[in-house]
Amino acid sequence: MATKDFDYESFAQNLAAQAQELVPQDFNDVQKQYVINTLGNFAMLSGKALAEDPNLNFNAEQSVTITQIIAEWSFHKSVDVIRSGIPQQYWDPVMQKIAYTIFEIAKQTFSQGLPHDKILELIEHHVKKSYLEAITELKNKGAIDEGLMEYAASQSNMDRMAQEMQQGGVPGVAPIDDSGLPPLPTSPNIPTEMPKVDSRVLKLATVAMLFKKLNQDKVQSILNKFDPQDAEAVIRYMRMPDLIDRVGGANALRALQEIKTTLPRNTQITPHKVILKLKKFGSKYSSKDLDTILIRERMGVKRLVFNAIEGKYYDKMPPKVASIVASHLTDSV
Repeated sequence: MATKDFDYESFAQNLAAQAQELVPQDFNDVQKQYVINTLGNFAMLSGKALAEDPNLNFNAEQSVTITQIIAEWSFHKSVDVIRSGIPQQYWDPVMQKIAYTIFEIAKQTFSQGLPHDKILELIEHHVKKSYLEAITELKNKGAIDEGLMEYAASQSNMDRMAQEMQQGGVPGVAPIDDSGLPPLPTSPNIPTEMPKVDSRVLKLATVAMLFKKLNQDKVQSILNKFDPQDAEAVIRYMRMPDLIDRVGGANALRALQEIKTTLPRNTQITPHKVILKLKKFGSKYSSKDLDTILIRERMGVKRLVFNAIEGKYYDKMPPKVASIVASHLTDSV
């Protein structure tokens, strides 16, 4: 039967609004809006199906969780698609394949009554599989080359967030001053009415939610850098079978936003950053204009620029030098 008490429109809008501050700051306005719109649209579509399809038999709490999972993966994989350098006209087909996969796997696993940890594990497996299948299809039909396919396959925004936490810990989280585990509230069925949770507790619980999806060896290496009491709290939260339901999507997004705003910025110069900078520079001009602008530049500079526009890096130029070249071109034109 349909789930009448699930306000999917408000929930999808709330998730999309809170995701705005989580979009990578190096994205341009078009890229940022794509991530937000993709998350919002897929959350809205899945929520509508769960709430109105009489053939589905999920309660409001299950519908909330499924919609939240789709929104979360839509966010991470849309970021990965953009960072991959895949041409924009192929973003939607890749994301649609992923969203459809999540919805179908979620329906099957929830219908079977599997434990939350197993559900998340299966969904993650099939998300990664469908993403690789989608970019492999693009390569097979000649839309992208093998190098770009391999680069796209290496993208993982979820792993990147974990690495940032490893470098900066959990900012703004004071150590727990006693041996007890801070309590989490029980989320109501309607997610738009989430109670406010203590910021420190919420951040630790949200980190635990993220860590439950990562390889445990990687989790342990990250936790080794945490305050021991914080690490203990995260581990104990990870053992909660109903952690996702008790934290809720809105609270988790709020915590991620607070964590991100206090993480130290990564100032390391990478080929990917150079590519993004030069792609933004090149997007302002036609090919003819670029030829004119670069007419007096050395061949290596020209190859650096035109490779970057195609999403590739000219590896004969060190990233630090390439970054200086990119800044020079951007400032001088």
